[in-house]
Amino acid sequence: MTGPTALPRDLHPLAWWAWAIGLATAASFTTNPLLLLLIMGSATVVVMARRSGHPFGRSFRLYVLLALFTVVMRVVFRLIFGGQEIGHVLLDLPEIPLPDWAAGIRLLGPVTSEALLAGLYDGLRLAAIIICVGAANSLANPKRVLASVPPALYEIGTALVVAVTIFPQLADSARRVRAAQALRGGATSGVGRLQRFLVPVLEDALERSLALAAGMDTRGYGRSGGATVRERWVTGSLLLLALTGICVGTYAWLDPTAPQVLALPMLGAGVAVAVLGLISAGRRVQRTRYRPDPWRGAELFTVGVGIAVAVLGYYLSHTQLVVAYPGVTVAPYLSPLALALGVLGALPAVATPVPATAPVRREVTA
Repeated sequence: MTGPTALPRDLHPLAWWAWAIGLATAASFTTNPLLLLLIMGSATVVVMARRSGHPFGRSFRLYVLLALFTVVMRVVFRLIFGGQEIGHVLLDLPEIPLPDWAAGIRLLGPVTSEALLAGLYDGLRLAAIIICVGAANSLANPKRVLASVPPALYEIGTALVVAVTIFPQLADSARRVRAAQALRGGATSGVGRLQRFLVPVLEDALERSLALAAGMDTRGYGRSGGATVRERWVTGSLLLLALTGICVGTYAWLDPTAPQVLALPMLGAGVAVAVLGLISAGRRVQRTRYRPDPWRGAELFTVGVGIAVAVLGYYLSHTQLVVAYPGVTVAPYLSPLALALGVLGALPAVATPVPATAPVRREVTA
């Protein structure tokens, strides 16, 4: 069952990642600030409606702050390194002379409204991608992601899980350190409080991530079984051939002067050999699964929404260039297709079951 009447359960983590990657892909195809804000709003609505009560569910605020910081720094960099005299000058800053070996780089100079808008549009695109990734990290349980990784990629998955849990650990550490400092009292503002807050948070987050890695290693995560020398050579050769085929096919696909006979055939052959290599490598990994996550209608719907949003973003960027890439001299606007893209991305907020550990349910129970 899907929708509000579905029984509370956690959605498959890979479904959330597929949905978030679809939104991030659509954001990468446009610089329209209205569409980017719509995509970020869709991701925020889904997170607020379907985040769980686990520590990683409280990490979305950190990604929002990182996105805001990215926008500000992008605009600042455009002011420092992108001074130009063409356009409506808002502030005439003195240009700093540079040596001859730095030709083509300008420091400061006239600040125009066009330069500010261009920096703002680029920053919003990066911010939208960051918020989409943060939404996936706030909705998907990283430990359950590791349980869904193919056996051949288990060692890489272990490292990725430890890496992506840094922000959730920071959010949980910040909450606990803030509560402890409020009980102890002392400096409540200024540099002293900042020093007393940052060091314990970073230290605690690092210790918790290392403890997670040690716990995974103790439980046998990422360990491979025995394999003969011949099996190792076969697996390595298959993966090397797959990498070569994918690289050659990608180069032939992107280079219009290369023979097109090398494009799709080499890509197809590389993917096929990669699948064989992953199957061969997966046989060496001995692990068990306890209650594997099922794929049901809600998961398939969420993945379909991500794919549809990515396809609509690609189609919009090729058919409605004025909407997808508005100039800095005209006001941006949204077409019906762009509005549909933003609304479609927010559908998992109402079409997926409530998490079993949702904060609202926990407060009502308490």
